Amino acid sequence: MVAVTLVVVAVPEGLPMAVTLSLAYSMRRMLKTNNLVRKMHACETMGATTVICTDKTGTLTQNQMQVYKTNFFGEPSDEVLYEGIAVNSTAQLDLSAAKPQVLGNPTEGALLLWLKERGANYAELREKASRIEELPFTTERKYMATVVKSTTGKNILYVKGAPEIIFGMCKNTAGVSKAEIDAQLLEYQNQAMRTLGFAYQELGDKDVAIADGKVVAANLTFLGIVAISDPVRLDVPNAVKEVIDAGIKVKIVTGDTPGTAKEIGRQIGLWNDKTDNHRNIITGVEFAELSDKQLKERVGDLKIIARARPMDKKRLVEALQANNEVVAVTGDGTNDAPALKSAHVGLSMGDGTSVAKEASDITIIDNSFSSIGRAVMWGRSLFQNIQRFILFQMTVNVAACFIVLFGAFMGMQSPLTVTQMLWVNLIMDTFAAMALASLPPSASVMKDKPRSREAFIINRPMWKSIIGVGGVFFIFLLGLLYYFEHTDITSLTEIGKVAMGENSGLSGYELSLFFTIFVFLQFWNMFNARAFATGRSAFHFKGCGGFALIALVILVGQILIVEFGGQFFNVEPLKFTDWAIIIFGTSVVLWIGEILRLFKK
Repeated sequence: MVAVTLVVVAVPEGLPMAVTLSLAYSMRRMLKTNNLVRKMHACETMGATTVICTDKTGTLTQNQMQVYKTNFFGEPSDEVLYEGIAVNSTAQLDLSAAKPQVLGNPTEGALLLWLKERGANYAELREKASRIEELPFTTERKYMATVVKSTTGKNILYVKGAPEIIFGMCKNTAGVSKAEIDAQLLEYQNQAMRTLGFAYQELGDKDVAIADGKVVAANLTFLGIVAISDPVRLDVPNAVKEVIDAGIKVKIVTGDTPGTAKEIGRQIGLWNDKTDNHRNIITGVEFAELSDKQLKERVGDLKIIARARPMDKKRLVEALQANNEVVAVTGDGTNDAPALKSAHVGLSMGDGTSVAKEASDITIIDNSFSSIGRAVMWGRSLFQNIQRFILFQMTVNVAACFIVLFGAFMGMQSPLTVTQMLWVNLIMDTFAAMALASLPPSASVMKDKPRSREAFIINRPMWKSIIGVGGVFFIFLLGLLYYFEHTDITSLTEIGKVAMGENSGLSGYELSLFFTIFVFLQFWNMFNARAFATGRSAFHFKGCGGFALIALVILVGQILIVEFGGQFFNVEPLKFTDWAIIIFGTSVVLWIGEILRLFKK
């Protein structure tokens, strides 16, 4: 049986062809960088992101949990320990492959792998102990509990969760003080370990273990602590640095303790013990106690929210948005859906729940923070590609519209026919959109600061180029049109030799010359538009095979139209020398652009 996943992508209506092509192309290419774009607007919005709120487990870490150390007190029997770990869990192991694979929660999976290393079969233990009642884990309770009919014949309650909470629920602590437990937890948390506490209670016939969605058993015995390690992904520190250097703030939202979260922040380069303090970290309880006004004032300083609860993430997103931040947020669970929906860009994880994926705009297939950084780079590059298209199109429009308008005012016939204008529009819209949309992302965009979402897409350098280049094209073409109008030439080599006379009108040959010169001016200017804001030469073709192919199509298309278009395009074939003079003569547009870029660089 083959599993098929259908991805429905939301495409905004009414977008210009160039924007739609750019977005569609970017979505396809982003998939190769492990970013499955579900909603088209997210491509561009990622480029304007100013804050990324990220989970810790699986996104910053490898999500390869393993038991690092165990501390059990009171010499509990293996039977109690093993049975408690096996039955009070929702995870499973797939033992069909050479290396066991965890199915379900990776933290619980690490415990099952620990049992396997000790020769205990968790599946047999579960089968022998019949479940009577269970209380699933929630981020509010921070523990889970299961009541089973044990192999000893007694009913036993097993509890597992945050050590400080489990310890506080226990009446019997095996002679261990809270200070000792806190010291052990701090040691593990300073090594970025995830910690779990365990407890149990043998129940009498009339004992009530669970009621009103919580454990009410009053005679729990504390078993001990397990420290579980989850190393930071090797590529994450560099990815976080790249994002921070790009002017984007990173905030960790995790259910782990402040010590664990702070150590992870230190390892990835987000937390600095010399410069960061209590204003940069907060727990979920403290976060909930802040008023909206207090949160708005402090939210910019926060780097870590530890022991966070589901709605904390949503409130964090809304507080950042109230401060005019553009927020991207990650999530993998059903309870993350509200935050994913509220954010400007919701980023679900590839192994997340279907609810989280439906609420998100982009799915990070490999769960890695590095892929989020690549999504930002694509978003910024996409915005620049759209700017390049607008720059090219507006320059063509300025030259074309003014030449037709001024030609009419001067009493000249229209130099461009309807079919010729259709070809120009095809170059200007479809071909140019495809060529400029196919440009690969540039890592240099990550050196810029985030742009404002309210900023007009045509910036000052673009206006100067549109008016300047478009104006020069217009003046040159108007002069050429005036010259053709008052002369009668049969070859471009005659220009400069033919005396000006009375108005003699435009011949078919002269119209073909004008049409071809107009197209090739725009053809070479397309290369300048491609190089806009890159800091590179227009001859940089690495990864730009699509652009080169489309440029070739325009070149060949223009030659075929002029040579074989005849009456349909109102053209006459040109001589080989004419083609050579036009192609090389109009290329001065590109060479001037190259010289200007060289001086700017």
